[in-house]
Amino acid sequence: MKNYDIAAYVWPAFTGDEPRTRIFWPEGIGEWQTVKNEIRDYPQFSQKRKPLWGYVNEADPAVMEAQIDAAADHGVNVFIYDWYWYDGRPFLEQCLNDGFLKAKNNHRMRFYLMWANHDANYCWDVRNAAEECGDTVIWRGAQDEKQFDIICDRLISNYFCHPQYYRIDGKPVFQIYDIDNLINGLGGVEKTAQKLREFRRKCEQAGLGGLYLLVTQWGDVKHNLSGVDSGAHTIDTAGLAARLGFDGATNYQYCHFVAVNRDYNETTDDAEKMWREFYDRYNGKYFPHISVGWDNNPRYRKFRIDIVRNNTPENFEKALYRIKHFVDTHETDAPLITVNSWNEWTETSYLEPDYENGYGYLEAIRNVFCRTEEEFL
Repeated sequence: MKNYDIAAYVWPAFTGDEPRTRIFWPEGIGEWQTVKNEIRDYPQFSQKRKPLWGYVNEADPAVMEAQIDAAADHGVNVFIYDWYWYDGRPFLEQCLNDGFLKAKNNHRMRFYLMWANHDANYCWDVRNAAEECGDTVIWRGAQDEKQFDIICDRLISNYFCHPQYYRIDGKPVFQIYDIDNLINGLGGVEKTAQKLREFRRKCEQAGLGGLYLLVTQWGDVKHNLSGVDSGAHTIDTAGLAARLGFDGATNYQYCHFVAVNRDYNETTDDAEKMWREFYDRYNGKYFPHISVGWDNNPRYRKFRIDIVRNNTPENFEKALYRIKHFVDTHETDAPLITVNSWNEWTETSYLEPDYENGYGYLEAIRNVFCRTEEEFL
């Protein structure tokens, strides 16, 4: 039976152990506050979701041990932790440092980091979130050379050297969420390419064999090649990633590259077309992505129409068979499939069990990826 790397993104905000979360969620339970107090004045579109495991502290190693077992038992074998750096220090590391890394059974799960280097604004604070996330920036995601060097050293010493860190071609995998913010912080394309080469050398010097860099591919985005000027010379993400020396690409959410205001099956139809297109753009160095759903209305007071409908566990399972077929028929460096997500409750895209569907989404993964070949015959 072929092995697959089913990698679910982890949003590490479901804890009150990070003091700075009180800015957004003063109750002291992280973004569970938004989930618990969710306002749903439009039941015709979606139901309020309630976690079957309760509003647990995901920075508690005992909680994480139970989650690791549930994930691994159903075929999810990689966690991708959203990782943040704001105002000269890390943000939301507790779920990884105190939860996952201290869990007694973390040998059952590998992990890697995606640097979520976007700006922080009032999108996380339902009290202040407008129809859109707003222009009010609390912390900048772009980092200069000095901060970047500190970040690289921290990543290598604290995470990349961990025996459970996920690797491709023997190299630790690191994903960048916002390529434009990376370039803007470092002062342009050429400087960014230089700093990424230095990052690779640091990994080699640490005995890690190098670095496998993934870019987060959105839709048909065009980037300013200078990164700092407003010139007309633009390039697509694949071309920019190649110029910077990235090794490959994946996605973070369906809503980033296909229309979502419709039925889940229709959304997956277009996603499958984009898997093929991205695979060609990246010369086979693309790892396909699947999302459970999309509805981020819990973060807002005014209804937002862009939601995925009919994303039942049954339809999710059908989509999983399609992405499995894609991986089986397209050669790449690893059998990696990224999933949004393990626990994006406020975006209504999660594998964790709830009172509406139970373990349905996890069981869908197990049905598709954990059965023997004989069972398929």
